[in-house]
Amino acid sequence: MKFFNQSSINTLIDFNYFFLFISFSLIISICLLLISFLISKKTPEFEKSTPYECGFDPFSDARGFFNIQFYTLGVLFIIFDLELAFLYPWAITLTLNSIWGFWNMLIFLIILTIGFFYEWEKGALSWKEC
Repeated sequence: MKFFNQSSINTLIDFNYFFLFISFSLIISICLLLISFLISKKTPEFEKSTPYECGFDPFSDARGFFNIQFYTLGVLFIIFDLELAFLYPWAITLTLNSIWGFWNMLIFLIILTIGFFYEWEKGALSWKEC
């Protein structure tokens, strides 16, 4: 009774190279971490132990309130940044896509444009003094 044929043995040999690479990577990483830990300076300086490492005490509590516009602008940036992450590979493979891929991306862009104009009308993009 044979458990392995020749192709499965070749596959296992290919995986051996992969595991060898992973093991060498782990060994080198652990050795570099240990070496840096052993030769590093262990005496903390007074300036390094201050709260912000800038030499003066903080003015107030770090848990202060922020204007909601910072969060709104950050979320909008992430949304439109992800749009580019979807749009770039589509544009590269445009000649390989079918007409279905073209219309699919066009609908995606229309929905994003509608959302952009909605945010613009609601005033999320205008910076107001509070």
